[in-house]
Amino acid sequence: MRKSISVLLSAVMAATALAGCGSSSTTATTAAAAAETTAAAGESAEETTVAAADAKDVDVLNVAFVPSREPEEIVTATEPLKDMIKKEMLTFGYNIKDVNITVGTSFEAVGEGLAAGTIDVGFIPGNTYILYDEDAEVLLTATRDGLSIDSDSAKDWNDQKPTEPTENQVTFYRALIVAGPSDAGKAVADKVNNGEELTWEDLDGLNWGVMGPTSPAGYVYPALWIQKNFGKNITDLTHVVECDSYGTAFARLAQGQIDVLCTYADARRDYVEKWNAEYSMQNSIWDDTNVIGVTEGIYNDTISGSKVSTVMMDEDFKTAFKQAMINIGNSDEGKEVINIYTHKGYVEAQDSDYNSARDAQNLIKALRLGQN
Repeated sequence: MRKSISVLLSAVMAATALAGCGSSSTTATTAAAAAETTAAAGESAEETTVAAADAKDVDVLNVAFVPSREPEEIVTATEPLKDMIKKEMLTFGYNIKDVNITVGTSFEAVGEGLAAGTIDVGFIPGNTYILYDEDAEVLLTATRDGLSIDSDSAKDWNDQKPTEPTENQVTFYRALIVAGPSDAGKAVADKVNNGEELTWEDLDGLNWGVMGPTSPAGYVYPALWIQKNFGKNITDLTHVVECDSYGTAFARLAQGQIDVLCTYADARRDYVEKWNAEYSMQNSIWDDTNVIGVTEGIYNDTISGSKVSTVMMDEDFKTAFKQAMINIGNSDEGKEVINIYTHKGYVEAQDSDYNSARDAQNLIKALRLGQN
C-alpha cells in the first residue's frame, strides 16, 4: 500500500559593487588601504589553505533531484551547485572531494534512494518526504514569493483583492475554491461576502471543476477543506468535472460550464489576460470571481537528508550542510541555480510542518479504499 500511494502522490507534486574617486591625497589613502586589503587577502588565502588541510575529508556527497523538469535541464542548471556546496562546506571544516548530482527516474526513486542511504540529500516535495519519513529527515523548506493576502477567511480574499506578490518569503501556499460568474457561482459568493456560513447543500448544488486526484491545490487540499468543514468527502459531491489543466478549468469557469474551481492561491494572477483575450469576458477576472473557501497551508518543497547514509549520520555535518544551503540560497549565484525549482531560498524545517501532508496522504488512502 505504501508503495502504491507513493506512485499516486509522486505525480503531485520547488553582489555588492564598490566604486570610489577622489583627490591625490585620497588616492594615496586608497592605495594604502588597497595594500592592506591585498595583505589581508593573502592572509585569508593562507588561512583557507590551513583550514582545508585541517578539514575533515568527505569522499562524495550524493545529491538527487526529483524529475519535475527535464532531467538534462536540471543537471545543466545545477552544475554550479557542486562547487558552491564544496566552498561553503569547507568554511565549516568539511572538505568534500566530490559532489555527485543526479536526477531520479521518478519522485519515489529519490525517496527510495534516501531510505537506502545511496542518496545523502534529496530535493523532494513534501508529499514525497512524508512517504519516506521513517528513513529520511526534513532539513530545510524552500521559500517562495508571498502574496498580499494570507488569510483563512474567504471574505478577506474578496474584500482585499486583487492579490499582489510581495517581497516577503513564505514557506507555504494555499489552495482556494473560486466561484465564477454563473448565477450559482454569484449566489454562493454573495453568501460568503455577507458573512453567512455555507452549508453542504450550498456546495453540493454547484458544478465543481477539479484537477487530478494527486494535485495538492486542485484536489487534495480542497478535499481536506470539505472534510474538515462539512464532514463529507469530495467524492460525495454530485457534480464534479475533472479538468486536464488549470487553463481548461478557468475557461469553463468563464463560460459558466462550472460554478467553482479548485486552484492555487495566485492562479487568477496567471489568467488575468486570458480571462479577457481568450475567454472573451468583458469584466476583469477579479470582478467576475470570488473566493468561497481557503485551505490550510501547503508546505513547499524540502531538502531532506537520509537517516541511514554515513555522511548524514554525522550531526555536525548535517548542521553545517543546512547552513551552507541557506547561505547559497541567499546569494545571487545560488538564487540563479535554485530557480530551476522556483525556489527563492531556504529556511530550517521541522517534521511537524508536514502534518497536513500526512492528513492528505491519509485522505487519499481513504478515498482509494472507498473506491475498491
